[in-house]
Amino acid sequence: MSDDKGADSRPGQVRIWDLPVRICHWGFVLLLPVLWWTAENSEMRWHMRAGGLLLALVLFRILWGFVGSSTARFASFVRGPLAVIAYLRTIGKTGGKSVGHNPAGGWSVVILLLLLAAQAFSGLFAGDPFDGATGPLNEGLGIKFSSQMTDWHELAFNLILGFVALHLAAIVTYRVFLRDRLIAPMITGKRERGSLVGEMAPVPAWRALVCAVLAGGLALWAYYGAPGL
Repeated sequence: MSDDKGADSRPGQVRIWDLPVRICHWGFVLLLPVLWWTAENSEMRWHMRAGGLLLALVLFRILWGFVGSSTARFASFVRGPLAVIAYLRTIGKTGGKSVGHNPAGGWSVVILLLLLAAQAFSGLFAGDPFDGATGPLNEGLGIKFSSQMTDWHELAFNLILGFVALHLAAIVTYRVFLRDRLIAPMITGKRERGSLVGEMAPVPAWRALVCAVLAGGLALWAYYGAPGL
């Protein structure tokens, strides 16, 4: 006798986040306080090392957004404004939900990646050459440009802090009002099937290795002053 309910109705847990996505997520969580503390305590050598790692993670996540698993790809969660509005109107209503980021959450990923990229990129050029605390690509840029990049570097970090606050508020809102836990799945990569439709489609591990080599290599090249440029 055939099962008319189909595979998506089976009980249990469903995979929604791959390991690279989770590593990037928690890497950002760990690096932001490190970047803040090292800057505030004039530990600039460690600050730049953490910044180099941040750049590598951002580059990796961008690459992974094109070749990674189904829920990691930008094409799976970046939607137009009408889709975002439609989603916001249906929050809390019952019905099947696709795995991965919702339309609103998808844009939050894009915005955060842009802010982190701006933070890491501006840090390459920021600093004051007279006190020795300069980014690896600061040399020969001039005082005015370096000062401007330093201002942008600080502005980007403040914007990131504000965005993180909104992100935490959203997590609490989903947990309290919608009974939806968002943190645990980002740790385990899985969540209860419930009304979820579909499942994460994985990709070969070699893709992550290639992305890591490309992102790490480019970040190291920038960290050491872009030799050969």
